[in-house]
Amino acid sequence: MDGPAATHPKVVSFRQSEDSRGPLAEYINEQSPLIQPRRSGEGDALLKVDSPDGLDDWQEEADEETKSSWYLFLLTLSGLGLQIGWSVETSNGSPYLLSLGLSKSFLALVWIAGPLSGVLVQPYVGMKSDNCRMRWGKRRPFIVGGAAATIVSLMILAWTKEIVSGFLGIFGADKESRGVQISVMVFAVLFVYVLDFAINVIQAGIRAFIVDCAPTHQQESANAWIMRTSGAGNILGYLAGNIKLPQYLPFLGDTQFKVLCAIASFIMALTVGISCVAVEERDPRFDGEAQVEEGLLAFFKSLYRSVRKLPLQIKRVCQVQFFAWIGWFPFLFYITTYVGEIYTEPEFEAHPDLTDTQINDLLEEGTRIGSRALLIFAITTFAASVFLPFIIPPTYEAPKADHVTTPMTPMTPTTPHSMSGSGYFSYDPHKSQKKPQKWSDRWARYANILQISSLTLRRAWFLSHIMFAVLMAATFFVRSTFTATVLVGLIGIPWGITNWAPFALISSEISKRDAMKRGLIRPASRDAALIAAGEDDAEGADQAGVVLGIHNVAIAAPQVIATFVSSIIFKLLQKPRGTPGDNSVAWVLRFGGICALVAAYFTLRVREDKEDTDLQSERRRRFS
Repeated sequence: MDGPAATHPKVVSFRQSEDSRGPLAEYINEQSPLIQPRRSGEGDALLKVDSPDGLDDWQEEADEETKSSWYLFLLTLSGLGLQIGWSVETSNGSPYLLSLGLSKSFLALVWIAGPLSGVLVQPYVGMKSDNCRMRWGKRRPFIVGGAAATIVSLMILAWTKEIVSGFLGIFGADKESRGVQISVMVFAVLFVYVLDFAINVIQAGIRAFIVDCAPTHQQESANAWIMRTSGAGNILGYLAGNIKLPQYLPFLGDTQFKVLCAIASFIMALTVGISCVAVEERDPRFDGEAQVEEGLLAFFKSLYRSVRKLPLQIKRVCQVQFFAWIGWFPFLFYITTYVGEIYTEPEFEAHPDLTDTQINDLLEEGTRIGSRALLIFAITTFAASVFLPFIIPPTYEAPKADHVTTPMTPMTPTTPHSMSGSGYFSYDPHKSQKKPQKWSDRWARYANILQISSLTLRRAWFLSHIMFAVLMAATFFVRSTFTATVLVGLIGIPWGITNWAPFALISSEISKRDAMKRGLIRPASRDAALIAAGEDDAEGADQAGVVLGIHNVAIAAPQVIATFVSSIIFKLLQKPRGTPGDNSVAWVLRFGGICALVAAYFTLRVREDKEDTDLQSERRRRFS
C-alpha cells in the first residue's frame, strides 16, 4: 500500500458509512470504553491508535467551523473596554491617590493589589467558571458580573471624596477635618482593591470565553484579535489622558479622573454587552456533572493538584512567563520615570540649586515626556498586532472540506485556503464548474506571500525576548529623550508578541484537548487517544478557566519578586531627589533584560505542533 496509510496499519473509525469500510478498519460503537458518547452537533472522529513516531497529538478537525473575522472581532471586542478601564487605573490612579493625601511609601503597598488579585482571583474565578452550568454559559455570567463590579468600583473610586465627606457630614463631621481625610483615603484604598479584584474577574472570563468559542485552528487568530482590540483601547486611554476632558465634558465631572472613569465605564458596558449578546456559548449543561468543592482550603488543594497535573506544554509556557514577567514588570512601571530622568538630568547638572517647586515642575514635565513615549509604545504595539499575524504562519491550518461554506475576510490571519467561502470563492467537487474568483481569494494569495514559512509563533516569541534584552542593554547608550522615545517605541514590538504568543499557544493546547474529548479533531498518538477518551492524567487541569488562572499566577507572582529586587537596587543606587547622576532606574531595567534572556532559554523548550508535523512528515517520507 502506498502513501501515509502504509505507515498507519491500525485504524479505528467511529464512522458507519460504507466508504470508510475496509480490511484495515475495525468498527466500534459508542459504548466502547475508548470513546465518549457523541452529542448532537459534534463531528465524527477518526482515532488513530498506532503512530510510528508519536510526534503528533492530533491530525485535523472533522467539522470545526471556520469563523469569520467579524465573529472574532465581536468575540474579542470586550478586550477594548477592559483595557481602557485598566489604563485609567494604571496611568491616573497614583496621581489621584496622592491628591487625596496618601504618601508615596504607602502607595507602593496599595499597588500590590494588582499582583495579589492576579494570584488569588483568576484561578478561583477560572475554577468556578469551569464548573458553572448556567443556561447562559460558563463564562458570560462572570464577564457580566465582573464588568458590573468594575464599573461600580470605578465610579465610587472617582467620587470617593464626595461620597465619604457627604456621608460623614450627615453626622456633623467637618469635611476638612483630619478624620474625614483619613476616612477618604481608607475608603479609596479599599476600592482600589475592589477594582483590581473586579478587573481580574472580567479578565479571567474574557480569556476563557475566547478559548471556548474560537475553533482550535483559529486560536492564534482570536488571540491576535484581542491583542488588537486591547491595543486600540490602550491608545484611546493614553490619548484621553492627554486631553483636558473636564473642559469638554464638564457634565461628567470636574476632574480628569472623574471624566476618565465615566468614559471607561460607558465603553466597558458597551463592548462587554455587544460581545456577550453577539457571541453565544456552548450550553454547559451538557458537559457533565460539575466538580463541587466548597471552602477556601478545598480551593487551594484543588489548585495545587491542577498545577501538578498541568499538561507539559502549558507548564513550559508558564515557566517562560515567570521569568519574562520579572523582566517586563520594571519596564511597565518605571519606564516613564526613566524617560523623565533623562530629560531632567542635564537641567540638574546645569542648575544644582533649584528650589523644590522648580524641581517639581521639571519632574512633571519629564513625566509628560515619558507619557508621550508610552503613547508611541502603544501605537507600535497596535501596529505589531496588525502586521505580525500576517507574516507568522498559523500553527494550525483550517480544516479542509469538500465544500467550504463559511465566509472569511482578509483581516483573519490564517491559511489562504480558509479565506475562501460563500460569497467570495467556493468550489464544489460534485459540480464541474468553478465560480469566478473574488477579491478575497486574490488577497489570500498576497497574504501568503508575506508569510515567512520558517518563522513559527514560538520562534517569534523567542526572538522577542532577545530583542527586549538587547533594547534594555541599549540603555547604556541612551543620552537624549528622542533616543529614549525611539527605544520605548521599539519595545512595542516584543510587547505585542508577549501579549499574543503565550496566550495563543496555551489557548490552542486547551482547545485542541477539548476538541479531541468532544470528537471534533482526530488524535494520532496513544497519548492523544487517552485525551480523547478522557483517560489522561490531567484530571480537569486542562480546562480553560483553571489553566488560564494558573497562567495568570505565573504572570502575577513574578511581579512581587520584581518589586522586591527593584527596591533593593533603588536602596543601593538611588540618589537624593534633584541630584544628577541617578541611574538606579536604568539598572532596574537592565536587570529585566537579564531575566528576558532566561525566558528566551526556556522558550526553546516549548513544543510547537507545526515543527513536530514537519518532522513527522520527513520521517514518513524516509520510511515510505
